[in-house]
Amino acid sequence: MDYVRLGSTGLKVSRICLGMMSYGSTEWREWVLDYDRAEPIVRRAVELGVTFFDTADMYSLGASEEITGKLLGALFDRREDYVLATKVYHPVGDGPNDRGLSRKHIMASIDTSLRRLGTDHVDLYQIHRWDRETPIEETMEALHDVVKAGKARYIGASSMWAWQFAKAQHVATVNGWTRFVSMQNHYNLAYREEEREMLPLCLDQGVGVIPYSPLARGVLARAGRGGTTRAESDAFLKQLYQGTDFAVADAVAEVAERRGVPSAQVALAWLLRQPAVTAPIVGATKLPHIEDAIAAADLTLTDEEAAALEAPYVPHAIAGHV
Repeated sequence: MDYVRLGSTGLKVSRICLGMMSYGSTEWREWVLDYDRAEPIVRRAVELGVTFFDTADMYSLGASEEITGKLLGALFDRREDYVLATKVYHPVGDGPNDRGLSRKHIMASIDTSLRRLGTDHVDLYQIHRWDRETPIEETMEALHDVVKAGKARYIGASSMWAWQFAKAQHVATVNGWTRFVSMQNHYNLAYREEEREMLPLCLDQGVGVIPYSPLARGVLARAGRGGTTRAESDAFLKQLYQGTDFAVADAVAEVAERRGVPSAQVALAWLLRQPAVTAPIVGATKLPHIEDAIAAADLTLTDEEAAALEAPYVPHAIAGHV
């Protein structure tokens, strides 16, 4: 496993980040794994060198953070040995202040997340989306105070328009507040719209990119065909991807067949060769999922293979910002 800096910071993260959304409660999503089923997968990830883990307060309405904290506490000897990220924004209750990026919600949410995670700090505290109802000045000052209180080491953002991200960074700079060091965006071979503005912005500003859905919610791993429990119940998947994405998935399968490796390895290897990408966030509900992700980090595609993978792409409507 390689370890790289997160953007221009001094923080080192594993080249693969394990997404913890898959672990929590089936009451939230039927494909989610409980602690006992998640443990061997996370253990294997740790054995293979993964030290970067991403969750959110809204995953399984807090159960993911609880399981994440217990698993990492059991699998690592020291808190300093892993990098822990969580997020805030989406609803976690029915109250009017149980969502968004107001100062009230951020301050309440970081404390609640820390209690569930069983730690006194997270390494990366991220805003899950842009809050149109809260002034960005209020949000950035609250996040700065979270960092200064020692409850987070760094802050990051997730899917939004590039102009919004630039505005947030500017507000932080002119006020002497903490700037975002990472962008967790929707980016993979089947959805490349981030290449237009967000990725060039992150490269220019030294912001680490940790894309989610690196396999297009399984579309690229299954060559766009063949249902799974998640695929059959994931309405969002149908909104994100379209019929033309099957051609991209087929191109992945063709390169994978020639290489004698699973499609997932090829799709991830392509993402890892993109200069802006620090560490894809990989979900794993089976042991081979995490093993394929680690193997992808050692798979070097040729320029010709990369071109063949990119050729079938058809531009998409912007998706993932809400």
